[in-house]
This record gives sequence, C-alpha cells and structure tokens, in this order.
Amino acid sequence: MTERGPLTAVSPLDGRYARYTEPLVPYASERALMRARVEVEVEYLLALADLDATPLAIDADQRDELRALYAEFDDADADVVKQLETSGYGEYTATNHDVKAIEYFIRLGAPDGLDADNWIHFGLTSEDVNNLAHRLLVKPAAEEVLVPELREIRDTLVEMAHDYGDVPMLARTHGQPATPTTFGKEMAVYASRLGQAIARIDRAADDLSGKLAGASGTYAAHHAAYPEVDWPAFAESFVASLGLEHEPLTTQVNPCDDLEVLFDAVRGANNVLLDMDLDMWLYVSDRYLGQETVEGETGSSTMPHKVNPIDFENSEGNLSKANSDLVFLGDYVTNSRLQRDLSDSTIKRNMGAAFAHCLVGYGKCQNGLAKVVPNEQVMRDDLDSTPEIIGEAVQTILRREGVDDAYEQVKKATRGQSVTIEDFREMFADLDVSEDVRAELDALTPAGYTGIAAALADSVDEA
Repeated sequence: MTERGPLTAVSPLDGRYARYTEPLVPYASERALMRARVEVEVEYLLALADLDATPLAIDADQRDELRALYAEFDDADADVVKQLETSGYGEYTATNHDVKAIEYFIRLGAPDGLDADNWIHFGLTSEDVNNLAHRLLVKPAAEEVLVPELREIRDTLVEMAHDYGDVPMLARTHGQPATPTTFGKEMAVYASRLGQAIARIDRAADDLSGKLAGASGTYAAHHAAYPEVDWPAFAESFVASLGLEHEPLTTQVNPCDDLEVLFDAVRGANNVLLDMDLDMWLYVSDRYLGQETVEGETGSSTMPHKVNPIDFENSEGNLSKANSDLVFLGDYVTNSRLQRDLSDSTIKRNMGAAFAHCLVGYGKCQNGLAKVVPNEQVMRDDLDSTPEIIGEAVQTILRREGVDDAYEQVKKATRGQSVTIEDFREMFADLDVSEDVRAELDALTPAGYTGIAAALADSVDEA
C-alpha cells in the first residue's frame, strides 16, 4: 500500500495546500470531531450528576480526570477510538458506529472507582452529540481561523485606501471610460464591504444553536426515566454551557438553519473578495498595478518576461470552489426526510473542506495584495488621453448656470468622437457665461475631477 503523505493526498487541501490549511486541523479533522464528541459526552455526564433526581455522584478529582479525556485528547486517543469503531479494542468488539466508540472510549478512561457506565450517553441519540460537536468545531473555525484572516485582508485594504487615496485613476463603467476615481477610494469600497461581511459572520457564529432532545425531539427517553425533571430547561442550560443557543423544537436532527446562515455569511465575504480579485486582475492587465517580482520565481514556462497575477487567480479559483461547496452545504443540511435520515452525516464532514478552500483563497489574496504597487504614471497618462470624461462636469456646471440644453451640447461635441482638452477650451470660449465660470471650466482636468474621493478613502477606519 502506498504510504500516504502530501504528495499522495487525494485532495490538494491536504497535499499541495497543506501549509495553508494547517490552522483548520484542530477544527476540521476526524481527530477534532472525536475530541469534540468526547467533550459533549463528558460534560453531559457531569450535568447529569448535578441533577438531584439522579443517583450519580462525581467528585472534583473525578471531574478533572474526565475533563482531561478531551482536554488532553491526542493522536493515541484518536487511534483507540478508531479501533473501537473498526476493529475492536480491549474488551470491546468493533462497534461500526463512531459515536458508540466514543462512549466506550470514555468508559475505558473513566476514573477508578467511578461507576458511571450506565450514565454515559444516557437517553441520548447520536445526533444529540453530533450536532453539538460539529458546532463546537465550526464556531471557532469561523471565529478564530477565517475571521482573523479576513480582518488582515481588510487591514491591508484600509492601509492601501489611506496611502493611495489621492492617486487619480480612470474609472470604467460598463467597461468604458467614466468619471475618474482614486485608487485608494476603490480600495476603501472593498474594505467597507468586507468589514460588513465580517460582522455578518461574527453574528452568525454567535447565533449557532444546538439541540439535546432525543431520538425524535420529544425528550421521550429522558421523560420515561425521570418524568419529574424539566428536561427542556436542562437541555437549554446544558447547550448554553457549551457556548451555543438552544434549539427547542426539532426532530431527531437540529434543523441546521443556523449553519446555513453562517455558510451564507462566509460566502458573502468570499463574494467581496472575488469581486476584488477580478478587479485587481484587470488593473494588473491594464498596467495600473505593477507587481513586485520574487527572486527565482518563474512567471511563464515559455515567456521569461512575464509576471502573472497568479495569486489573485488562485484566490479566485479557491473562493469560487468554496462558494460552490457552501451553497451545497447550506441547501443540503437544512433538509432531512421525516424525523431523520443519515445522508447529511457524510455531507457535514465536508464543512471543513469548504472552510479550507476559503483559507487558501484568503492566503492567496493576501499574497497578491502584498505584491501590487499602483503605477501612478500609467494612471495619469490614461486620464490625460481621455479628456472627454470631464464632459459630465462641464454639462453639470452649465446646467447650474442655466445654459439651455447643456447636456445635449456636450453630448454632441464629445459622444463617439475623439476630443482634446483644447477642444473643450475652444467650446468654453464661445459660451455665454461669466469669466469666473469660464475660468472654472478651463481649470477642469481629468486627473483633478475626482470629487471627494480622497476624503472618502480616508474615511474608512481600521476598526
């Protein structure tokens, strides 16, 4: 059998891009899911012991030992869990069930003298454990891995907005020359959009919810054993102790509407970056942006001169793949036949892969931004060669002065024609306006016609 490693990985996420996806291992790996399940089962066992109705008693030292089962969970522990599931371990034969294997793992690791075997996984269905475990992983994956990367990109965009807020640049609407802007102002737009997208991710992560209501969402097993206990209140308290909102009305499965909201929020941030990746690619193509070369790097296998915008292209590809996965995940996990079917179980194992493509895309985007430098002279030359763009300012000032058919006059003189700044000044000389207005018109230049773009660029903050 071929030894598995980065060069034999069936996915680039664990192969070529492993160095980028490493931060997600604590939240997206099989070992991470095992550890989270142990945490849920142990904390649930302790919560049962705190109920007056149960005879279960667990002292402080025993609690510490039980919590160490997940706090110190390592590769050796994961191997034991896997053996319990697939081949058997110690006194236990193979369970062929991943959650049952967790139950047996806790039995094996329980403190000496603690008779708690009957209370581990008491009254639960696997989905009670799994829905909580998945959210214990997805929440920090979003908050501690994805969001910090997005904030770093936003910080870079804010810095670029401030640094280049007064660098004039020809705008293009419908791909055609349009009212000038500044490079910094355009970066400020992306910084603002990304900041709002990050806030949506934060809210969605804060609102992740969990259920603990048994095989059909009715607390039937719990109620049969202890009808005097307010099990919904118990479940709400327990789920909250894990840092999650409580979902009170469910079937066997958590409806997962909360996950769909999170996936959509992440997709929204990705869409901002995809839009920016495309623009940056075009700015490089138009030579508005130069790219710093990397010593020893090859741009093209046949054209030695090339410095390709590969980081923005790679970001675009990975974020597009991520978004495709996120849409699929959001659509799929919110559906379950009747009270439960298992098809979502394998699908949820791919949540980490979607986040991993996000992480690769964010890293590549950061690399791309670090390499580009505005080519101010090219931008100014482009503006100077497109004087017709001051036509908007001209017709607006003439309207202000009450000149009849101002728009139509400028349109006739400029639309579909090659004009120069001198042509405009000849037009201004023939206008029936005051000398102050004529001077105002003569002072118009493409590079100077950027409105308050510089102030707008400066207005985006670092918060």
